Amino acid sequence: MSIRRSINVRQMFGTLKENELQSNIKISGFHLGKILPAKCEYQNMYLQEKAKLVDKSIPKFVPITHPDGMYYAMRHLLDAGGKRLRPSALLLAAEAVGGRAENVLPAAVALELIHNFTLIHDDIMDEADLRRGIPTVHKKWGVPKAIIAGDALYSKAIEVLSSAKSEPSHIIESIELLSKTCVDLCEGQWMDMDFQDRKDVTEEEYMTMVEKKTAALFAAALKIGAILSGAKRDVSQALWDYGFLAGTGFQIYDDVIDLITPEEILGKAQGGDIIEGKRTLIIINAFSKGVTIDILGKSNATRSEMSAAITALKESGSIDYAINKAISFIEEGKSVLKILPNSEAKKMLIGLADYMIARKY
Repeated sequence: MSIRRSINVRQMFGTLKENELQSNIKISGFHLGKILPAKCEYQNMYLQEKAKLVDKSIPKFVPITHPDGMYYAMRHLLDAGGKRLRPSALLLAAEAVGGRAENVLPAAVALELIHNFTLIHDDIMDEADLRRGIPTVHKKWGVPKAIIAGDALYSKAIEVLSSAKSEPSHIIESIELLSKTCVDLCEGQWMDMDFQDRKDVTEEEYMTMVEKKTAALFAAALKIGAILSGAKRDVSQALWDYGFLAGTGFQIYDDVIDLITPEEILGKAQGGDIIEGKRTLIIINAFSKGVTIDILGKSNATRSEMSAAITALKESGSIDYAINKAISFIEEGKSVLKILPNSEAKKMLIGLADYMIARKY
């Protein structure tokens, strides 16, 4: 799978009106202005229903069995909740092409297992203490057992995906896509870690990392939902493109959330990316303007130091810059959905994209 198979995402910025997009969202202090219409409350409820389907299915596909400690570790973050964006997107994609959500529910659960496998390993590498407001898996069970729990989630995901109600050829194609996507995830994570030891990371390098580490899994979720539901090639590819673009916007905006959302809402330390020394789009843009962030990579940074760093990034315009980029990707992603016939699921996919740049955590 080529991560840029049918769309050159960098060229698209030449056609988007970034100034117009900027007028749709403002930062007052560190709180984002409301950019979603009132109808999104209904869309959010619809997405919550999809998330509930996934939540109810997790114990079925990942039961607590012997050795129970391993399965409790596997279920630790799953049971703590989460937005369930990837599995919800998969279910919506299936419905948008005329499929049935219940037939692809195992695939939706599989996507959530893969996502949580990456979170466990990410937390180990980042030496993170909290995830979703609770101790990380490696903090509770130790690093060796956390690695095993993550590996087991990956293997279980493939097993669960194979039980989807679809043609055998569609299941095989979906497994192949998910396996290739996991390689992309690893490549993206490797790049992200490499960047922490460099001061010369470019915006293009950052974008490639995001495409692999985050966008690829969103794209795979959408395409797998379409494949398993028997969609035509051009339709499943369009859904891949939508997921790729929306997933890119999601990650860029995630970098913003890390800085502007308080710990009690975020469920982890505010400014964690700065503490970990991550070269996000915000940091890269700030560096290009001569801004210095002295606490980048400083694990014992004080709250006042963090506040000063965030203020510097805001005043430099680098946070606004990242928000505009995220909005651009989301808007382009929504435009790709024109290939789909009008349906409730299509509306919800558009709403899901909007949610990605309106959420607080």
